[in-house]
This record gives sequence, structure tokens and C-alpha cells, in this order.
Amino acid sequence: MSRTFYARGQTGQQLLLGAYQALMRQVNAGKVKLHTREEMLDLVMKDGEAVGIVCRNLTTGDITSHSAHAVVLATGGYGNVFYLSTNAMSCNVTAAWRAHRKGAYFANPNMTQIHPTCIPASDEFQSKLTLMSESLRNDGRIWVPRDRDETRAARDIPEEERNYYLEEKYPAFGNLVPRDVASRNAKDVVDAGYGVGPLKNGVYLDFKHAIERDGADTIKAKYGNLFEMYERITGEDPYTTPMRIYPATHYTMGGLWVDYNLMTTIPGLYATGEANFSDHGANRLGASALMQGLADGYFVIPYTIGDYLADKLNTDPVPTSDEAFKVVEAEVRDRIQGFLDIKGTKSPDYFHRELGKLVWDYIGMARNAAGLEKAIGEIRALRDEFYKDLKVLGTSDTLNQSVEKAGRIADFFELAELMARDALDREESCGGHFREEHVLPDGEAKRDDENFQHVSAWEWHDADTPQTKHAEELTFEYVIPSTRSYK
Repeated sequence: MSRTFYARGQTGQQLLLGAYQALMRQVNAGKVKLHTREEMLDLVMKDGEAVGIVCRNLTTGDITSHSAHAVVLATGGYGNVFYLSTNAMSCNVTAAWRAHRKGAYFANPNMTQIHPTCIPASDEFQSKLTLMSESLRNDGRIWVPRDRDETRAARDIPEEERNYYLEEKYPAFGNLVPRDVASRNAKDVVDAGYGVGPLKNGVYLDFKHAIERDGADTIKAKYGNLFEMYERITGEDPYTTPMRIYPATHYTMGGLWVDYNLMTTIPGLYATGEANFSDHGANRLGASALMQGLADGYFVIPYTIGDYLADKLNTDPVPTSDEAFKVVEAEVRDRIQGFLDIKGTKSPDYFHRELGKLVWDYIGMARNAAGLEKAIGEIRALRDEFYKDLKVLGTSDTLNQSVEKAGRIADFFELAELMARDALDREESCGGHFREEHVLPDGEAKRDDENFQHVSAWEWHDADTPQTKHAEELTFEYVIPSTRSYK
């Protein structure tokens, strides 16, 4: 029995197509109204409950409010805090973070997944990375040259001069070790000077032996679409030249804390999918985002939200003319104008790129106390510079991507500091969280279940006061956690 279903290297795409079709069917039936090109910029609360949202139209700049008995956030993860990620460039944390600022706890923010099979960055100014399906590791072999100064083409390097480091280090699982293990080991060999490619920032994923074993037609039937995509991006033919891959941020296991009904700590505010923390712990398995999307969207929220709405029967939503909405609308306008009024010299992209470097270097695949403490200080210093030297061109009453980016990056600054604090607080290694001070003698992750078998849910106070941690203890009755070994 298969653990999951997949569609070659296009599972996510097929999921989106199915979701879009289901959504548009409801739009056609008149049950759903779409507000396209609008971005949620804040949550509206009254009497301690979520009653609506305030949005900005990305085309006209208009600020509008939407009122409801309950609010459901399905706004995805925050991987773009790293600047370079496999996420769409417009993905951001603002909706979830604005909710956090209004009282929703943010859980396990440091738990981010780094995907091992992405195309390496080609230069410093690249703004998006491309994911190559993990299915490629079923047949591809990962290696680097044994000589740091190797200059020959990959195909000209003989077998005895190749380091198939995953197969040598983890003979039981080889190239099929979990994502966090594969990613950290790729980082280790590149950091040690064995990287490949023009920038020495990748490792090889080689299909030579699979093609010799099964034939090119068989490999093409499995991965032809992926090989074609890779060749279009890099200009290299994977049938004759090994792919170059390197880890990149792909998924965030952390998110808004929710209960079993998917409600946050704010009554009436729900979070589903990657926007919440609930299903993945410290390390998401492949295709588990598909599982969570199906579980949250089909089997949980349609039934649990009714429990909250039952008490709202025969009542009208709070009107958008209410003072609660007007106050938040004014706050949103003031915040946007505040970015325009700085009139500094550096673009939003400059600050995002510099922040991403800090997060990648100190809160990425491997962390340590000194680095995390340094990150907190440098993130704060960069944030101070952001509010003094940001340059946003244009106005807010029209299409203006600089305005959009400024607000998202401001929220990323606060999130990044919390990620560092959360990672610093968790004195253990587990899943995507790898503390270099907490390793086993063989260099693998060392958990501390006695002290850290809990969810860390953080409560917001204000911009100048660190969040307070609330620990939700985890109890395992049937499947007891054990130490993983892939050797």
C-alpha cells in the first residue's frame, strides 16, 4: 500500500488545478465571491472576537473592509523570509503576522523545511529558486568530486574520484534519506569546498547509472517533464550531464497556533494549511502538505467552524461602518504612508535580500547559540536601518509593488527575530531544527524529549517587548518517539 499518491513531478500543480476547479464551480454557483488582486493587511476585532479584515486593492490602492461572523486564513507559509525560496515571490507572512499582533499565538516559528533538490542560485541578485521534484532522488545519485580543485566536466570524472557522500555515510538509505539529512549533508560538502558549478554552490544529481540500467526511454517516461524544465532553466541536458542541485527553503512547519477545530487563540479566527502549525511537527514528510490541505479543507474546517457559528445564528455581522473597522482602516493607511514618508536611499528589495542572508546564515540548516544571538542583534540593526533609509517610489493610490513589498518586509523583520529566539530557546536538535551544540557522537541530531517535547507558542506584546512563550506539552500514547538512524 502506498503512503501517498503522486502525479509524476507535478503533484502540487495537479492539486492546485483541482482546487481551482472546485473553487470556480462554487463561484459559478453563486456561493463564493472572489476578490482578486486584494491583499489582507490587518485583522479587525471587536469585543475580543475576529469580525473581519482590511485589505488593499493591489491595482487601485483602495483600502476596503470585509465583515463576517468568522475569518479563515488559508494564506500559506512564510518561507520568503529567507528571500530566496521555492515559494512564489508574492508569498508572505503578513496576514498571519497581523493576526499574531492582534493576539493569535505563533507556534514553532523556527521549524522550516529546507528542500534538498533545488536548482542553485546563478548570481547574488536572483530572487526566486526552482524546486526540482524529490522524486528525482529515486533514481538519481548525489555526489561531488573528491578533489576540491576539480575542473573537469562531470562526465569526465572517473568513478573512483567521485564522492557519493550520502551512500557512503548512510548505506541503509543512501540518497533516500529524509530532506533535512540530505540538505545538511549537501551544505557540509559545499561549505568544505567541494561544491560544483560556476559558483561552487551545488552538488551533482546524476542519472547516468539509471539510464544505463533502465534505458533513456524509461527515465524519460518517469522524469521527462522535469528534465525538460531543468534544461530550459540551465541550458544543460540532464540525460548527458548531471543536474546541479542545492537545498532551498521550501515549507514552514511553524505557523499560527490552532486547536483541534483549527481555531487560533482569537475566537472566530481560524487558520488552515501551511498558515497553521498543526500537522508536521519539526519535519514535514514529502506530500504531507497535500495531506494537510485535504484534511483541513475537506474534513475539518467545514464541520468545526459550525460549532462557533451556531451561536451567531440570526445575528448580522458587524457592519464595516462600525468604528472597529474605521480604526483599523486608518491604521493601515498610516502604516503605508509611513513607508512612503521615509524617503531614504535603499529599496525594499535591498533590505529583503540582506535580511534573507542573515536568516539563511544563522537560522537556516544548522544553528548555534552564538550565531542565533548574533542574528537577533543584526536583524534589529537592519530593521532600524529599514525604518530610517527605506526608499519607496510612487504613491499608494495605484499599482505599486514597492509599497506592497515594504509592508511584507517589515513583518518579515519581526518574524525573523522570533524565529531566532525560538531556535535559541530550543536546546536540542530535532527535524528541521539542528543545533550544532546538540549532536550525537556520529554527528546526527540529538533530541531532548525530557525538556522539549512540547509546542512553543509565542504571545505578542509589542514591537519593543519579546514575545512570551507558552509550552503545549505533547503526549504520545501509541507511537513513542525514538531516535532516528539512517546508517
